Amino acid sequence: MAVSESSRDALLPSFLYAAPAASSHSPFAAAAGVGGSPVAAPSAAAGPAVWARAPSEPSRRIEMYSPAFYAACTAGGIASCGLTHMAVTPLDLVKCNMQIDPAKYKSISSGFGVLLKEQGARGFFRGWVPTLLGYSAQGACKFGFYEFFKKYYSDIAGPEYAAKYKTLIYLAGSASAEVIADVALCPMEAVKVRVQTQPGFARGLSDGLPKFVKAEGYAGLYKGIVPLWGRQIPYTMMKFASFEAVVEMIYKYAIPAPKSECSKPLQLGVSFAGGYIAGVFCAIVSHPADNLVSFLNNAKGATVSDAVKKIGLVGLFTRGLPLRIVMIGTLTGAQWGIYDAFKVMVGLPTTGGVAPTPAAAGERLEAKA
Repeated sequence: MAVSESSRDALLPSFLYAAPAASSHSPFAAAAGVGGSPVAAPSAAAGPAVWARAPSEPSRRIEMYSPAFYAACTAGGIASCGLTHMAVTPLDLVKCNMQIDPAKYKSISSGFGVLLKEQGARGFFRGWVPTLLGYSAQGACKFGFYEFFKKYYSDIAGPEYAAKYKTLIYLAGSASAEVIADVALCPMEAVKVRVQTQPGFARGLSDGLPKFVKAEGYAGLYKGIVPLWGRQIPYTMMKFASFEAVVEMIYKYAIPAPKSECSKPLQLGVSFAGGYIAGVFCAIVSHPADNLVSFLNNAKGATVSDAVKKIGLVGLFTRGLPLRIVMIGTLTGAQWGIYDAFKVMVGLPTTGGVAPTPAAAGERLEAKA
């Protein structure tokens, strides 16, 4: 069934994915992308196509769920995670030291005071290079693969069940993406924690990575992968599922106009608010594993049981938690804001929104055809 010009400009709600992905032999696959060449119309056999118009360049479009779409989401993930984690390096530095040495770093304010006295103002950004590189790689995989797995699982479920069980799809898609993302993050996270919590170990990545490998081998870079999965997978599942739910509720109950009628600045404001609220839940859920990761990467040859004995069960859940709530809430809000701003910049819709029923969505597509 051919799709009219007006329907190509429509933005299909992200959870439905009613349009099948184009195959490599599709007549319009070669035309999809950000380039300025004319975009060929899809054939009747190819099924409906979903397009997003770039506001600054109306003649250019990115086909939804095309390689260009996933590349854009990957680039947005790099920008959102790498830059935000680097920006909060001072908070992360104090948090890690509070987890490792609570007797010395007793509170947030005293922790900053100790670091300033011992290492100077430059010490607040110790470990920023492995932070930037590690979380950029993680963000690329986290957001890029989340969009991929969300569509993949939605296609398996079909439109009706994808709408009915959308939260399960968000959870499964984010968990699958984070497993891959942490493999990219783990080596840089190990070096970052060692540089930040052991003064004199190294100045940064350039000398810290060789020292780490010499002391513990390349396998040591992945010593904390299981606790990292334990921290990041619940964190990311909460981050994406709660964000999608909060954003949907904001558009449904707090904003009188439909999302399609809201301005882009308002939509980006909703993304930030939804991200901040989601970040608070993320911090609480993932905090015990965060304490474990910091302990294991700081102490050579340490085990999980060693960490539990030294920190205690209550300490795993509470040590450094207030600071981490502030840090992760701000971080997650900024990440969603940057990610959706990047998507808007390249002509894609922001993430999340009110979920119509499959029947209503089908009727709307038929009406526009």
